[in-house]
Amino acid sequence: MAPDHFAPSADAVMAYAADAIVAVDTDLRIVLWNPAAERMFGWTFAEVAGRPLPIVPDELMAEHHAVLERVRAGEPLSIVSRRLRRDGSVLDVRIDTSSLWDGGRLTGWVGVFHTYEEIGAVQSHMTERARLVRRLTDVVADINADLDLDAVLDRIAHSLTELTGADAGGFALIEDDQLRLVSLTRLSDHLRGYQAPLESSLFGELLRSGKTVLLATDDTRSLDDLIWADLEGLHTIALGVSNVQGRPYGALYALYSRRKVGHVELELLELLAAHAGVALGNAMAYREIVRQRAHEHAVVDSSADGIAVLGASGLVRKWNRSAAELTGYAMADAVGRHPPFPLPARQGENIRHRLDNGRWLEILITDIPETAERVVDFRDITEAKALEEEKDLFLATAGHELRTPITVVQGFASTLMRRWEQLDDDARRSAVETIAERSGTLARLVENLLLGSDAREAELKTANHAFDLLRLLQDSATAFQPFSARHTLVLQTPDHLPPALGDPTATDVVVGQLLENAFKYSPEGGRVVLRAEAEGPHVAVCIEDEGVGIQPGDEERVFGRFVQGEAGDRRRFGGIGLGLYIARRLARAQGGDVTAHARDVRGTRMRFTLHAASGDDSEIPDIPD
Repeated sequence: MAPDHFAPSADAVMAYAADAIVAVDTDLRIVLWNPAAERMFGWTFAEVAGRPLPIVPDELMAEHHAVLERVRAGEPLSIVSRRLRRDGSVLDVRIDTSSLWDGGRLTGWVGVFHTYEEIGAVQSHMTERARLVRRLTDVVADINADLDLDAVLDRIAHSLTELTGADAGGFALIEDDQLRLVSLTRLSDHLRGYQAPLESSLFGELLRSGKTVLLATDDTRSLDDLIWADLEGLHTIALGVSNVQGRPYGALYALYSRRKVGHVELELLELLAAHAGVALGNAMAYREIVRQRAHEHAVVDSSADGIAVLGASGLVRKWNRSAAELTGYAMADAVGRHPPFPLPARQGENIRHRLDNGRWLEILITDIPETAERVVDFRDITEAKALEEEKDLFLATAGHELRTPITVVQGFASTLMRRWEQLDDDARRSAVETIAERSGTLARLVENLLLGSDAREAELKTANHAFDLLRLLQDSATAFQPFSARHTLVLQTPDHLPPALGDPTATDVVVGQLLENAFKYSPEGGRVVLRAEAEGPHVAVCIEDEGVGIQPGDEERVFGRFVQGEAGDRRRFGGIGLGLYIARRLARAQGGDVTAHARDVRGTRMRFTLHAASGDDSEIPDIPD
């Protein structure tokens, strides 16, 4: 007897084996990946341990599942196939697959991979797969040729034996905690409608396993599930789960009494079950549409939607009251003509169309094959369209208003970059402080401006409380002093200005926007005056410039969305015309207002008012630095 030290360990065998060896557990997670597998496929064990196999191409996943299920129920299996490498290349391999057992309990599978260079065999394998795919395609096309649910179920059962070579088969639906046999082929018709508990069935076992296909033989268990024993000589049952809208809907059963089942039959069963789920989903959707349309026909004349029925020639046969109200075409004018709007290209699509009267319609169609008619359903979405535009506008407005603090930050940063050596320490520190303050404002704007809760009503939420308006104006004047070398910014405020009641962040945006407009619309330079004063229960902030002014009649229009003034010199100014729109919205959200006035002399005066804080208001907080 050889000494013990000559007996190689299992780990050594795995480590030095020339062939790639990969093992997975019952959850199909990798538990073994030897060095040869690392060399063959490119992933290290540390990268793949505990993860699903990364080497199976998507189009071969059903084949992979079928092989594992076939091996679980029988002997080891060897196939020629293709697998992926880490670099994305495809490798031709021969795979020897076996199941792993521990005391009669399945613990996983092991595959041994050999590089396979016999081109003829690989091409033959892929040719056979292409033939099976074509055959499956023909079967699926036949299943989808009908949209009646009962007919689809019968087509599925009949296609099963043709595709998989099963001796008999059927389709069972899940109904609560029961299974009901709804279609069958090559079985006694008295079985149709038979019910059995889902929990104790093979289908229940399949669902609990999380797999999509299951193989059961009379060597390992009873095959009395759904009294399939009605088939004489039954020795094997294969079943696959059909999902509808991502949820298990039923199971496709393939019964074998004379021939054996291989992994190819299992693969085809899995693919057919998946396609059956799609066909059933289509049939169920069609049944629901027919049911809904039948109901609509009963209430068509009282429907709030416009409803038209078109004949085979596309001319209107029926035109309900709402159709006349929505389009302005009376029934007598519409019947016998084409609809006064375009139709979707196919059933299931919807289109939006604007009528000449300005009303927006959403239009859907449903075909009725039995009568060759088409039902057109259209509804008024004008209000929804306007709301959608308002929401888009609000987002655009919010983004636009971020420009003000960014402009200040850019200006000071540019000044520091170009004139660093000419500035003393105090000037540099002041510039950095302003940049920091405006950066904080920018951060607050991102959070605050996007909190509009109702774009239709142009409502913005603000946190109103007493704050030091005088200091805010002083800071704004300091921030805008270097804005333009052609302008002189003058701050005129009383020694004592009562605190304002509002939102300092929103107020800062309003003042900044008004100052920016004053500079912008006085391109030749001149004085820009920032003035504040108390006016009874209010505090008023005025910004005056010596620019192009406001055209007569435009005092309100300039606060509209995207308005910049359409006449005269205003045409040459950039921007998208949202600044005053949001300035007024922010002012009114604080209980104040912004108004525009033409000056007696050249220029514009913008007036921004807020409520003055009373003695009962809370203590004035500091404006954040």
